[in-house]
Amino acid sequence: MSAIVEIKVPTLGESVAEATIARWSKSDGDFVTPNDVIAELETDKATVELPAGVKGVFQTSVPQGATVKVGDLIASIDTAASPPASSPSASSPPSSSQSSVL
Repeated sequence: MSAIVEIKVPTLGESVAEATIARWSKSDGDFVTPNDVIAELETDKATVELPAGVKGVFQTSVPQGATVKVGDLIASIDTAASPPASSPSASSPPSSSQSSVL
C-alpha cells in the first residue's frame, strides 16, 4: 500500500503569504532522501531551500515559476517506493578483480 506524503508550502516568515517556485531541484520520478533539497522558493524577502523530509519517489504538483501560497500542496513523495535497482550501493566493497597498476 502506498504512503504518500504531501509537500506543502511552509510558513516562510512573518507577513509572507506567497512565494514563487524558483527552481525544482529534483524531477518527477526521482528517488529522494530526507536531506535532499527538492525546491527553491523565492519570496520578496528571501530564497528558501525546501528539503524532502522523507525518502521516496518525488512528484511535483505545480510547475516551476508558479506563484503559490503558504499551505498550498506543491509536491508529493511516495514513501512506499523503493530506490531504483540500478543505483550502485555506497556500501558495496570494490571488486577484488579491479586492481590499479602504477
